[in-house]
Amino acid sequence: MWGSFCLRKGRASVCLFSLQGIVTPEPLGTEENVERLREELKAWKARVAKAENVKDDLLLSKACAEEECAKVQEELLKLQDLKNIGQKDSSIFRDKLADQLHLLSRENTELEKDIEKLKEDLKEHSSVQALNTQIKKDVAEMKLKFSHMEGTTHYSDMDTHCVFGAATKIPFSLNQNQALLTFEDEGVAQRLTKKGKHTVNLDNNVVDVRAVPVPLEMGLKFKLHVIISGKKIIVSDIPELLIPHEWMRDKLELNFYKTQQGGGGEIEDVSYDSGSRTAVITFLRPGASNNFQGSPPYSFSVGGRCYKLPVSSHAYLQLEKLQPYWGVSKKTILLEGIQEVEEDEEDIQDMIEIHFQKPSNGGGEIEQIKYVSKEAACVCFEEDTENAS
Repeated sequence: MWGSFCLRKGRASVCLFSLQGIVTPEPLGTEENVERLREELKAWKARVAKAENVKDDLLLSKACAEEECAKVQEELLKLQDLKNIGQKDSSIFRDKLADQLHLLSRENTELEKDIEKLKEDLKEHSSVQALNTQIKKDVAEMKLKFSHMEGTTHYSDMDTHCVFGAATKIPFSLNQNQALLTFEDEGVAQRLTKKGKHTVNLDNNVVDVRAVPVPLEMGLKFKLHVIISGKKIIVSDIPELLIPHEWMRDKLELNFYKTQQGGGGEIEDVSYDSGSRTAVITFLRPGASNNFQGSPPYSFSVGGRCYKLPVSSHAYLQLEKLQPYWGVSKKTILLEGIQEVEEDEEDIQDMIEIHFQKPSNGGGEIEQIKYVSKEAACVCFEEDTENAS
């Protein structure tokens, strides 16, 4: 007989099958099996407890994340508001900049128009300037020292080329009870300043004075090239007449032609400036301007009247090697500490000169002396300095 049955105990069950009949089952388990099941149950409980802990941690992390998310969303809303405000301000600022740019562009256009107008005015004024207009400026007094003459073989119009050396005079303030002594030998000046203190007898009054070097301010040295044209002359003081400009040019050309006072011959060009009342006349023949050097005023007939016009050479000036110089006078000393005495200023000056001319006092021949007792004086030095570097 075929059949089957199952035995259950707790969660375990055993099914026995028999092909020929019912068989009595074996006992469910031994103590060993029960103990093993208990261990498994304990392990599962531990896993469940661990899973509960992980679940609690995850729930806590979720809550924190949700809180942070809320904060971030709040900050995001604030940033969005700031962005909107910034965009609004930026739009306003951009509009202001656009207005300012438009205003500046309009002002720039107006300035460009003014510049063009000024350029035209400058061009107009430049076109009417006299060809021989000079810019004058006051400078310190100076002397010209002739250096040499350049050869004339390179000048087709027989120009005269002179070279001069020039140096400005340097002013020096001489105060009360001081004296300046300039010696012929610069070694004397160096010896006296090196000694320093000197005892001078001024009409039975013995005074101690001190000799010091004379520091000078800056001066200027340069070479001046003067080229006197062999074909051009300058006519001045031309009368103001109510005649056209071209007529005046023609009359000047006719008056200075070779038939007048042994003039210069054929005329190449006449440049006339009514503003300065001068004219530059250029002759065709080289050397023709020499006929007018040192001549009296030239006769000029126009309008039934005769005028006397000064004539001068046409010179071109060029500066070369303009150099500043300063330093200490090599031959001049300054005496300080001269006490006042009853003698006249000229007498005291003579006594000082006599004292410092004696070789026994360390002196020598004096070129010049200047003494002031009451008021300051200004003296000028010429090129007598050691160039400073």
